[in-house]
Amino acid sequence: MTMLTKIHFIGIGGAGMAPLASLALNRGIQISGSDLESNEKSRQLAAAGAEIFTGHAAENVPSDADLIVYSSAVGADNCERRRGAALGIRQLRRGEFLAEFAASYRRCVAVTGSHGKSSITAALVTILRRCGMEPGFMIGAAVKGLPACAVGDGDIFVTEADESDGTHTLLKNFLAVVPNVEDDHSWSVGGTAALMANFRQVAANSDHVIYCSGTGCDELFAGYPHAQKITPATGGFAGLTGFQAVNAEIAAAAAVKLGCDRQQAVAAAADYPQVARRMNLIRQDENIVVIEDYAHHPTEVRCAVQFLRTKYPAHHLSLVFQPHRYARLEKYFEAFVTELTAADSCFILPVFAAWSESGTVDAPMLAKRCGGVFLPDCSMQSADRVKQDLPRPAVIAVLGAGDCNGILPLL
Repeated sequence: MTMLTKIHFIGIGGAGMAPLASLALNRGIQISGSDLESNEKSRQLAAAGAEIFTGHAAENVPSDADLIVYSSAVGADNCERRRGAALGIRQLRRGEFLAEFAASYRRCVAVTGSHGKSSITAALVTILRRCGMEPGFMIGAAVKGLPACAVGDGDIFVTEADESDGTHTLLKNFLAVVPNVEDDHSWSVGGTAALMANFRQVAANSDHVIYCSGTGCDELFAGYPHAQKITPATGGFAGLTGFQAVNAEIAAAAAVKLGCDRQQAVAAAADYPQVARRMNLIRQDENIVVIEDYAHHPTEVRCAVQFLRTKYPAHHLSLVFQPHRYARLEKYFEAFVTELTAADSCFILPVFAAWSESGTVDAPMLAKRCGGVFLPDCSMQSADRVKQDLPRPAVIAVLGAGDCNGILPLL
C-alpha cells in the first residue's frame, strides 16, 4: 500500500466501508467520511478519532486528502466525488482499496462466494486466534466476542471478498475460500458468464483454493491443481449441523492450510461464533421461538427452513420475509415462491430496494403467489397480524438483509 496520510470515505457507515476505515485509522492514517445517516458504526469511528459528516456535501472532502474511497452505491455524480475529481484526488471503490490494503500482508485469505462469507470469515478468525495466531481481518457483520476488524501482526489477513461488483478479482491471495457459487448478483457484473469468469479469476489469482463440493464450484474449479475440494461430512461437524456445520468444516480446512494443527482447529470450530442476523435466537419460551436470519436468496431461505425444521420439528414454522432488491426478486420470483411455501405460513414485507426503487414484481405479488399475507410495514399492527391465530408451539423466523429486523422487538 502506497504511503497514505489522509483518506476520505464516502458511505463510511456501510458494513464493508466502516471496518475498512477502522483498519486504516488503526494504521495511523487520518480518516474522514460521510454518510446519509449516522449509525452505530460511524459513531464508533468518530469516537476513535475519525471526522464524520452526516449527509453528503462537497466541503466534506479535505483538500489535502491523498485518497477518496467510495461505496459501489455512490455514483460519479455524487457531490463529494465531483469535488475530489476537481481537486485531483485519486479515487477507489471500496473493493479496490481493500485489495491495496490486503497486499500489505504476507498472506491474504479471501472468503468469497454467494452465501456464508461473513460466517466463514468469523469462524476462520476464531479458529486462528484459538490456535495462537494473530491475523488481521475484516468481517462484514457483527460477531459476538470479536471486533469487526483488526490489524493483526502483518502475516495473515482474512477478509470477505464481495462478488457483487467484481472487485474480488483484484485480490492476490495465498488462499481463496469459496464455499458456493450461484448466479446471484449476475445482473450487476454483466451476466452469469461474467460472474463465473470472475470466480475463475479469483482462483487464478490465488496460490491455493478451498471449495465445497456440489455447490456450483465443482465445474468451476475442477481444472485447478491448487484447488482442494471439501466434501461435507455426513451427520454434521464438530457437534454442529446443517449449513453451520458446513461453514465450520470449511473454516477448519482453511485454518489447517494456514498452519494450524487439525485436531486443534476442529476443536476450535466447535465454538461456532454467533454472527449478527445469522440464526440468532431473539426470544424463546414454551409457546413461541423468534429467530432472525439474513437469508435473502432462495437457497438461503431453503437452508433456513431445513435448519429450523430439524431444530424445532414439533413447531409450526412461520416466516416473515423481506425481499432484498427488486432485481433479485424478479430473477428468483418462482424460486422464492417454492421455498417460502415450504413453511407452514408466511408474511411478506415490502421490498428493501437497495439502489433500485421499483421492478416488474413486488412484495404484494409475492405474498399472493405464496398464499401468504402482505405486511405494509414493521409496525405493531403487523406484528400482531403475525401472531394472530398462530398455532402453538411456533417458530417465527424473520428473514432478510434489509430493515426487517425492525419488527423483532414487537414480536
